Amino acid sequence: MSWPYPRGGLGGNPNLPPGERLRVLLVEDDEGDAFLVGELLAETSSAIELLVATSLSEARQRIAGVDCVLLDLGLPDAQGLDGLRRVLEMSGSAAVCVLTGRSDEHLGVVAVAEGAQDYLVKGQVDGVLLSRALRYAVERKRADENARRLREVELRQAESARLERGLLPQPLMSTEQIAVHTFYRPGRHAALIGGDFYDVVQTRPDRVDLIVGDVCGHGVDEAALGVELRVAWRALVLAGVPDDEVLPALEQVLMSERRLQEIFATVATVRLDLGANRATVRLAGHPPPVLLAGGRVEPVPAPGGLLLGVRPRRPVAFDLEFDTADWSLLMYTDGLIEGRVGEGDERLDVPGLTGLLAEPASRAVPLPELPAWLVGRAEQLNGGPFADDVAMLLVTRGGGR
Repeated sequence: MSWPYPRGGLGGNPNLPPGERLRVLLVEDDEGDAFLVGELLAETSSAIELLVATSLSEARQRIAGVDCVLLDLGLPDAQGLDGLRRVLEMSGSAAVCVLTGRSDEHLGVVAVAEGAQDYLVKGQVDGVLLSRALRYAVERKRADENARRLREVELRQAESARLERGLLPQPLMSTEQIAVHTFYRPGRHAALIGGDFYDVVQTRPDRVDLIVGDVCGHGVDEAALGVELRVAWRALVLAGVPDDEVLPALEQVLMSERRLQEIFATVATVRLDLGANRATVRLAGHPPPVLLAGGRVEPVPAPGGLLLGVRPRRPVAFDLEFDTADWSLLMYTDGLIEGRVGEGDERLDVPGLTGLLAEPASRAVPLPELPAWLVGRAEQLNGGPFADDVAMLLVTRGGGR
């Protein structure tokens, strides 16, 4: 049987709000000891609501909503530290204090080591000490919980930082014939990172490969998959895998590593032949790069291709001839172009992006600052920050325009 102790409840302050009183569950099978605990608390008007359970099984039924469990180590259905461990498993956010006899005081020390907040020796506490010990135990439990949550946050931040370093690599490039300007920012709904990624790899003095990709989703799982795809792409390029085989191999990585079959990715790759002043563009469901050259701003008319992870198919290569030694090629993820334009449902999309790049104000922006400027202008049109991640690579040669 379990019952609320008639006098050890709220003392003279029955109308105290819940935040200023404690609910304590005493697990004690000796009615005399339970009566004594109730009397001690009643004498101090301690604003402690005392509930009593005579066994561990009854305690399990009454433990919901209590702030502290006061546990006797000698119960009909649990003895010693075994009972404590079982209470700790069921206590959740409630503090746990142990009641011991005089001859078992050493058990109290061991109980604290096992996870209890404190221990009390029967017959050696008065009402004030008991009330204070219970409140201190609750505060220590809350402090422990806050410290644990803080540690979890720190671990998540460290994990995110490691993933972010994987997503945002240093371009593996030594040539001075071109310059590469990068930009990355997670969406407002992401914790620290998202599933967008990019990379730059130079394999010969006159050959540079670039990739921009987007794994659907914004969480750590998608970010980790983005890192895997980027690293796999870099390895494939460095290993000299034939051009037409790189993206199919990347798709195999995606399909084997994704946690759900619904997960897909879009990718744009560019291979620059600096000696011939030309590029080969391949798109897998990704928006096309935008070319800035000779005062013109135009999307590269490469075939769109299929998303990676939907139906395996080789993207079609598109050869781009640069007709000037001064050009820039902007590669980006769709977070940049999916923002709204005004109050309607119209999206910026590729035509809107080329329009921004053609503005006279755009031509006055230094090329290293152009990606951030674009985001700022697009967010002005959107009426606020983007919900999606944005990644950009701006590769320039000569004057860049």
